[in-house]
Amino acid sequence: MELTHEENDQVLKRREKLQALREMGIDPYREERYERTHLAADILNHYEELESKTVRIAGRIVAMRLMGKATFMHLQDGSDKIQIYLRADDLGEQRYGLLKLLDLGDFLGVQGEVFRTKTGEITVHVREFTILSKALRPIPFGKEKGEQHWYGLQDVELRYRRRYLDLLVNRESRQILLNRCRVVQATRRFLDKEGFLEVETPVLQPLAGGAAARPFITHHNALDVDFHLRISLELYLKRLIVGNIEKVYEIGRVFRNEGMDRRHNPEYTLLELYQAYANLEDIMHLVERLFYHVCLEVRGEPYIEYNGQKVDMTPPWKRGRLLDLIEYYAGVQPEEFATLESAKAAMERKGLPTENEHTVGGIIEKLLERFVQPNLIEPTFVTDYPIETSPLAKKHPQDPRFTRRFEGYVACQEVANAFSELNDPDDQRERFEAQMRMRAAGDEEAHPYDEDFVTALEYGMPPTGGLGIGMDRMAMVILGADSIQDVIFFPQMRPKG
Repeated sequence: MELTHEENDQVLKRREKLQALREMGIDPYREERYERTHLAADILNHYEELESKTVRIAGRIVAMRLMGKATFMHLQDGSDKIQIYLRADDLGEQRYGLLKLLDLGDFLGVQGEVFRTKTGEITVHVREFTILSKALRPIPFGKEKGEQHWYGLQDVELRYRRRYLDLLVNRESRQILLNRCRVVQATRRFLDKEGFLEVETPVLQPLAGGAAARPFITHHNALDVDFHLRISLELYLKRLIVGNIEKVYEIGRVFRNEGMDRRHNPEYTLLELYQAYANLEDIMHLVERLFYHVCLEVRGEPYIEYNGQKVDMTPPWKRGRLLDLIEYYAGVQPEEFATLESAKAAMERKGLPTENEHTVGGIIEKLLERFVQPNLIEPTFVTDYPIETSPLAKKHPQDPRFTRRFEGYVACQEVANAFSELNDPDDQRERFEAQMRMRAAGDEEAHPYDEDFVTALEYGMPPTGGLGIGMDRMAMVILGADSIQDVIFFPQMRPKG
């Protein structure tokens, strides 16, 4: 990261202080560990028990006020920040003089007694200290009331590119990212309690199946074979269902070679689960309970915030057929999807381009995205998706043009995708062949033909319900984040310059 002229000057001054310390025989990077008795939050939350007791704490200097023979600082550890008080009379003039060689961002370990100042602030009266690390680059700070202190980074791109700085100085960003971890933890606890087994499946795959997406391709030198980074977890997890593991899930990274926006990152965390002898309605009930459970654990209540209003995650969620919702919100009648020509005409009437649309199913999903999704604020299951866009789901028994599939929506975001899984090997083979025809016609995201998966189905797979949830999207919705980049520690960024 390029430094301003002022920042360069600060780096030079910090390096001069580092050199001065070393000339005094003090190496601020020598210490390998520091034994702490308490965290800052422990002392703040249990002052009555710890008053006058000796404690050992460590953290980064985030505020500093030198006043001649006495100095106040704030140290921040992973739990909170706390004030420390240092006096020349306690430390000795020579030792106290070292404080002039410290800067914001340096790490200190201190030992002393807990007390309250005259203003009531809980503080540690330092009797000895150890320099644990020196920061050579300045953390962003300003001045207020004569005290150096940090202020939050305002440059959004810099926050994403230098996430470590963002975590240091922006309390809100830090809390969102920590809560994103809690979302994943709560999901695991829920599924483990439900009797699902967590497994791992290959990231490098000969075929990138299970979703409509372009894969990243890499080369295995020893085998002299190209592999795809997985775009989905689905087909290997279903193989485990064939292998008689009846309730299985994985939370893992997937990779899709596509555009980036506030809802998409080229690598993200996906949950997929499969349950033998379960249907679409069973998975709906599971999704309702999962989101309710996670919301309670992370937020402490069954509500999320969206545009200033509370959205209740309590089951049951609303349900609506896809074509009915398109008719309601877009004014397109179900019979207009009878042929590709009539579907294109309806799409054109609604002002959407049709030159890249080659299937009725693709047009239906474009109308969903444009006209229906922006209205799905309350938790809603949208059911009965077209067969062209659902090559791994069972056909709908009343209308084979559609499938037993739903997507879950909350706060206008798609948060879940589920099927009553296709387990007929002959039907699956026909679907793959249809997808290959779409690929030959120019659809780069059409599903590849996975012969081994069809072979697995020929050995027999029980009726199965399956589910996919993007954990980043789930965290966005539950935490009220504006962008997927806010809930990913290190989001992908365009190269600078």
